[in-house]
Amino acid sequence: MTVLGWVAVGLLGGLAAGFRYLLDAEISHRWEHRFPFGILAVNLTGAFLIGLVAGSTLDGQALVIVAGGVIGSFTTFSTWILDSHLLVRADLARFAWINIVVSSIGGLAAVWLGQAL
Repeated sequence: MTVLGWVAVGLLGGLAAGFRYLLDAEISHRWEHRFPFGILAVNLTGAFLIGLVAGSTLDGQALVIVAGGVIGSFTTFSTWILDSHLLVRADLARFAWINIVVSSIGGLAAVWLGQAL
């Protein structure tokens, strides 16, 4: 990786994380529900995008910038797990399990679909 490549990872990753926040906030605002629809949408979109990248011809520095910097910063494992934990603590364990199952199976399906395209 060149210095410019690392700068691109930082800048594009920061933009992607900001976009994740905005997308999650917008979806959560429109669908006021205890279930974390915003983070689910973000992570399924990211899984689809990583599938597209996996099926592409990107390699080397471009792959690191797009997959690691952009898509890796857009998606969020930690928020997904925290949301599931908070659902359990709020006596909404069924929503937590739905979140875990739909995110896992949906994420795998989204990666497969993205790569197939």
